[in-house]
Amino acid sequence: MIDNKLAPLREKIDAIDAEILVLLNRRAQVAEEVGHVKAETNAPVFRPEREAQVLRAVAERNPGPMHNGDVQTIFREIMSACRALEKRVTVAYLGPAGTFSEQAVYRQFGQAVVAMPCASIDAVFRAVEAGTADFGVVPVENSSEGAINRTLDLLLQTTLAISGEVSIAVHHSLMTKSGSMQGVTRVFAHSQALAQCQVWLTQNHPQLERCAVASNGEAARLASEDPTIAAIAGELAGRHYELQVVSAHVQDDPHNRTRFAVIGRLQTTPSGHDHTSLVLSVPNKAGAVYNLLAPLAANGVSMTRFESRPARMGSWEYYFYVDVEGHAGDEKVAKALTELRQNAAFFKVLGSYPVSL
Repeated sequence: MIDNKLAPLREKIDAIDAEILVLLNRRAQVAEEVGHVKAETNAPVFRPEREAQVLRAVAERNPGPMHNGDVQTIFREIMSACRALEKRVTVAYLGPAGTFSEQAVYRQFGQAVVAMPCASIDAVFRAVEAGTADFGVVPVENSSEGAINRTLDLLLQTTLAISGEVSIAVHHSLMTKSGSMQGVTRVFAHSQALAQCQVWLTQNHPQLERCAVASNGEAARLASEDPTIAAIAGELAGRHYELQVVSAHVQDDPHNRTRFAVIGRLQTTPSGHDHTSLVLSVPNKAGAVYNLLAPLAANGVSMTRFESRPARMGSWEYYFYVDVEGHAGDEKVAKALTELRQNAAFFKVLGSYPVSL
C-alpha cells in the first residue's frame, strides 16, 4: 500500500533530480568559461568575496522549506566542484587529519580541494609562503581561551595576507579505542582543548594524567594506537581514527567556538560585509593607545577585536592586533587607516576579507 503512494512521489523526485543535474552541468560549463577568461588575465581561481556574495544571495532568496544554512552548504559544494574544473586548490592546515582546522578548510573551500595536513602552525605558514599550498587555514582565537598567540606572532612576520575567516562551533568528545575508560591512564589533547575541558575533566576523571600534543587530531591518532590513552577531539577525528565516544560535549562552555584565518597571497576586493585586520604599535607613553585609535571613532569605523602581544624588545612595548568592520577599500575605512598610519610607530594591514557566514 505504501509503495503505491510513494511510487508517484519518487517519480517526481527522479524527474526533478534529472533537471538539477542538467542545471548543475550548465553551471559548470559557464564556470569553465569563467576559468578561460581568468587564465587570459592570470586572475585567481578562488575569489572569497565573490563566493561570499553568492552564499548571502542564496540565503536571501531562499523561499524554504530548506534552512538557509543547509542551502548554503549545498551551494558551497557546487562552487567548490565548479572551481575544481579550473584548478583544484591546495590548502594547508594544522594536522593531522581530523582536526577542527581541517573542518574549517572544508567549511571555507568545500570538499573539492587538496587538503594538506601540517605538523604545526609554523609549517602551515611555510607551505603557503613557499608556494607548496595556495592557501592556509590557521586558528586565530577561541571564545573560551582567547587568542592563539603563535598565529598572531606569525601574522606579524609574514608577507601573506588574510583573505577569509571561518568560525567553527567546537564540540569536544572524550574518546578511546574501546569506548571504555578501563585501563586508561592518560588523556591527550591540544593544550587549548585541555584548557577548554579542564573543569569537566576535574569533575569526572581527576586521576587522568593530562598530556598536551600538537593537535587534537594527533591525540586521536595516538589513542587509536594505545588503549591506555584517551583523546579529547572532535567528531571528524573520531571517525577518521575509528575511536569510540565515551562522553560527548565535554567542553566547559557549551557555546565554545574557534575562529580561523585563511592566509595566502590573495588581496580581496570588497564583498559588502567585510572585516579588516591590523597590527599597530605606539611609543610607551600616557594616552598613546587612545590617541592612536581615535581615527576609528572619528571616521565612524567600529572596532570588533583588540588584542595585545609583547613586542619582545625588553622595553615593555606591545603590538596591538585590531579588527575593524569594513574593507580597506571602503572610503571611511581607508580614511581611518591613513590617519592610523600617521599616528602609529608600526602599522601593518593583515588583510581585508568577507565576514564568516
